Amino acid sequence: MLTGGNVNDCTQFTTVMAGVEFRRPGPGRPATRPSRGLADKGYSSRAIRSYLRRRHIPATIPERRDQQANRLRRGRVGGRPPAFDRVAYKRRNVVERCFNRLKQFRAIATRFDKTATSYRGWIDLATLLLWL
Repeated sequence: MLTGGNVNDCTQFTTVMAGVEFRRPGPGRPATRPSRGLADKGYSSRAIRSYLRRRHIPATIPERRDQQANRLRRGRVGGRPPAFDRVAYKRRNVVERCFNRLKQFRAIATRFDKTATSYRGWIDLATLLLWL
């Protein structure tokens, strides 16, 4: 899913999750439900957490400070904090390191391309160069 540089990532969360597909060993159709959702604080919203809960996907998303303050301000009515697995969250560094390596390519970091097709092509080329 490729969007403009000024589009917030969390608005496209359900679209990206609808396109998730990965092969399982053996015959059969590919799986569409990951075993866990790891995301940063930008994805900490009630809508995203409820979407993951409806799909029975455990979420490991840290709570933003303003959300913590609002929950604590409301007292008992604010509810309990969402579950957070620190050990599982440490695996997110693989994704962040991948983004860091891709941003080493100047054309990707500054997005010189005008069309989404050419920008996607540069991302594919950079990914192949990193893989080789």
